[in-house]
Amino acid sequence: MRSLFSFAKSVLYLFPGLQHTYCRSAYCRMNIKEKAKTILKRYDIGRKFSHLSSLPKASVLIPLFVRNGELHVLMTVRSIELKNSGGQVCFPGGKCEPKDHDEIDTAVREAREEIGLPPDKVEVIGRLVPVISKAGMLVTPVMAFIEETFQAQPSPDEVSDVFTVPLHYFINPARHTAQAIPGLPGRLHFFTYEEPKTGKSYLIWGLTATLALLVAVLALGKKPRFDVVFDVEDPLPFFESSLTKRYLRGKL
Repeated sequence: MRSLFSFAKSVLYLFPGLQHTYCRSAYCRMNIKEKAKTILKRYDIGRKFSHLSSLPKASVLIPLFVRNGELHVLMTVRSIELKNSGGQVCFPGGKCEPKDHDEIDTAVREAREEIGLPPDKVEVIGRLVPVISKAGMLVTPVMAFIEETFQAQPSPDEVSDVFTVPLHYFINPARHTAQAIPGLPGRLHFFTYEEPKTGKSYLIWGLTATLALLVAVLALGKKPRFDVVFDVEDPLPFFESSLTKRYLRGKL
């Protein structure tokens, strides 16, 4: 295998014009994926906050994949019929159930129920610092890779649409706005994304936008071209501090 990679590199050196085409190959996709996995695993907090059992728990799956040499993320639109956050863009996810062993089980199960994602096609990378939602739930983001060829089969009772976004979109200021909200640290982020093939427009905001922005900063290793409240070089302390403060306030 090593000799094959060496040969490929030699060909690219001799014929620079092939580099763009080669970057679309399985080798390049794997290289991008492995690099992102290595980076994201550094931020896996494991079960560090699993002891916060006094709050109702939920998990979301952040499904990443490589397409055309770029990292992408899959998102859903909640059914308008749902009582909570109906019609909003979100990641697959939901409340923890007694049969779930941990936060990862919850995220993977919900993704299967909502969009038909087979659990054996989910390569879990790790858990990010949980956040407390406006509904008072402890939401754990679970990072994972899925196959580029995955075709979603959304459950109409829960999901009205499924779409994907290049991850670099969330560090670009072109379609980004932010608004200060009393009682929240920093500002609330909003991204407007227009799907090139369908022309559909999606508003990505709130917790979903924050998580997408965070994963983009971590995986791409690039600073967003707009102000964010966390340290892009070391973002976890901010999210851990915010979680602790909100949790303690709720206990008082």
